Amino acid sequence: MLEKIDLSKTIDEAVYKKRITDLRARLYLLQRQCWDAGVPSILVFEGWGASGRGAMVNFLTQNLEPRVFRLHMILAPRSSEECMPWLWRFWIKIPNRGEMAIFDQSWYRRVLIERVEKRVGKIVWKQAFEDINDFERALADDGYLIHKIFLHIGKDEQKRRLKALAKDPISKKMRDPEDRLQQKRYKHYLEAVEEMLMRTETEWAPWNIVEANDARFARVKVFETAIQRLESALALRKGGK
Repeated sequence: MLEKIDLSKTIDEAVYKKRITDLRARLYLLQRQCWDAGVPSILVFEGWGASGRGAMVNFLTQNLEPRVFRLHMILAPRSSEECMPWLWRFWIKIPNRGEMAIFDQSWYRRVLIERVEKRVGKIVWKQAFEDINDFERALADDGYLIHKIFLHIGKDEQKRRLKALAKDPISKKMRDPEDRLQQKRYKHYLEAVEEMLMRTETEWAPWNIVEANDARFARVKVFETAIQRLESALALRKGGK
């Protein structure tokens, strides 16, 4: 599936500057409209290591109203969290009505990192697909918008970026060690990603695969797809009243 995606897509810099300015203003306006209408939204960012996930989240949130969104960076569960049902730590981060929650990685760690690195058994991660679909369906049925984004880059591009990050003294210290594991076990991660996309693609929480070799193109697509989903959610809310 992913190997058939065209990663050569780019956008002219002049066109990008004009479009991204308009898109940022539109997203801010929609965020305020969702607040007024009481529409809660959840933006999930997943992607390959070095795909620019953190930078994308940072860019997306720069022009948002900070009082109306919460950013959650998800790492491995703490020992106290491991004593609870595995989705508990995500349930407690669900936003209130009208608010937005943005997840830099999410519950999908279980079927990606925890699966490939064998931090959980096969029975556990296989059951997680059903748990995730039920979790997202419950939220959607309660009026939540779920927008899932996967930033996709090729294996060679990932290798190039990791090498570049290793040469920068600041980036080297901040680099996630899990990113290097992906390069070593790329084939296994590719299999896990494709199964994740296939088994958790639903009507109520579809995936948006974003070609991220070109950062400008990726930003525009992320904004456009988020805006489209928020507009649909608002229209549905108005139509139901």
